[in-house]
Amino acid sequence: MKRHIVCLGDSNTHGYCADPRDSADGSDRYDESQRWTCLLQQALGEAYLVIEEGLAGRTAVFHDPIEEGMCALDYVTPCLMSHRPVDLLIVMLGSNDLKSCYAATPLRIARGMERLIRKARATPCWGGPEPNILLICPAPIDSRMEESGVGEIMGPGCAQKSRSLSPVYAQSARDVGCHFLDAAPYVTYNQVDYMHFTPQDHRRLAQALAQLIPDWM
Repeated sequence: MKRHIVCLGDSNTHGYCADPRDSADGSDRYDESQRWTCLLQQALGEAYLVIEEGLAGRTAVFHDPIEEGMCALDYVTPCLMSHRPVDLLIVMLGSNDLKSCYAATPLRIARGMERLIRKARATPCWGGPEPNILLICPAPIDSRMEESGVGEIMGPGCAQKSRSLSPVYAQSARDVGCHFLDAAPYVTYNQVDYMHFTPQDHRRLAQALAQLIPDWM
């Protein structure tokens, strides 16, 4: 059996494209030649199966007041069990938890992430003797996002709070015993809404992960 890698994330894992001119087929989702998950699959080769579990708007632990099914805490157990055995879970969440409607500090968001990871660890899905999880901290959101089309949805203060996520996520990863990667060195974001990946961002993140993952499995 191939080694299963589950990628649990939000719109940047789903492959949302804010500017259809950047998409290979002109749609609002990057195609299989562009998404970081697909590029990671290509780089790792046939011995691995990279499973996309990206949903636009997904949070780690908060319930969206309008949209149903956005809370990863409610979804992580059936997700992992449906893909068992899981050899690595990659979690890249937190940008949507920054929304002003949740009024959460970076530390509180990190505490929620710890809760999510502990629930994942306790799920009887793992292919190896121990749970194997990578926490990726999303790159800080560009402050220009607040003047873009998604600014009203995210609310004020998100970009500022996002700059404080990396150190508290790193500490959370140490506390719960999982791998950690800061996405900031690989991500620049687009010039439309300033919080979604460009094709180059997808490629750089996939290349970085392809180098790191074999040592973690």
